[in-house]
Amino acid sequence: YNATSQLAQTTLRSVLGQHEMDEMLAGRDELNRDIQNILDAETDVWGIKVSNVEIKRVDIDESMIRAIARQAEAERERRAKIINAEGEFQAAERIRQAAEIIASQPQALQLRYLQTLNDIGIQNNTTIVFPVPLDLLKPLLTMAERGELERRG
Repeated sequence: YNATSQLAQTTLRSVLGQHEMDEMLAGRDELNRDIQNILDAETDVWGIKVSNVEIKRVDIDESMIRAIARQAEAERERRAKIINAEGEFQAAERIRQAAEIIASQPQALQLRYLQTLNDIGIQNNTTIVFPVPLDLLKPLLTMAERGELERRG
């Protein structure tokens, strides 16, 4: 009896030492089968048949519980960073696509400019700064210069 008990304890420690903590907590059935197979093979020469092994509970000390909690928190943070990075990548890709469309169709940029002006006009601002592109003013400036030259000449 004593030899069987010692073998069971040694086998239990050996099998548990080969697994991570989360595997021990989640995969008890697999651990039970591994321990049973080892014990059955070792005790067969003694004429003992091990038909069932069951780990009733796994006791974890407080420091290990804190370590597991820290590991779980780090994993959650890692996943959140990955999700955030994927979102940033998708947003950057959409911006790149929009820039390509606008670059290939100059009218799209002018339309966006007019839509922005419309949005500014809807707001209840007391002061509106109206940016005017220089290419819109060039014809007016040219006409003004001609008129000035004609008056002088």
